[in-house]
Amino acid sequence: MFEHLKNRADKAADLARERSGAITQGLDKVAEVVDGRTDGKYGGHIDTATGKAKDFVNGLDESK
Repeated sequence: MFEHLKNRADKAADLARERSGAITQGLDKVAEVVDGRTDGKYGGHIDTATGKAKDFVNGLDESK
């Protein structure tokens, strides 16, 4: 059972690596929309969360 879950996680990581550019672009778009809808009130938090998510996606390349 755990091997099955590990295989699924590996496949998800491979897909994220292949599409890292699209993922980071999507993160930027979402951050822009959320920042606009909150009138910039949470801009710092949004930037921090977006940066951490991008670091995670970019870190997938280093983990393999």
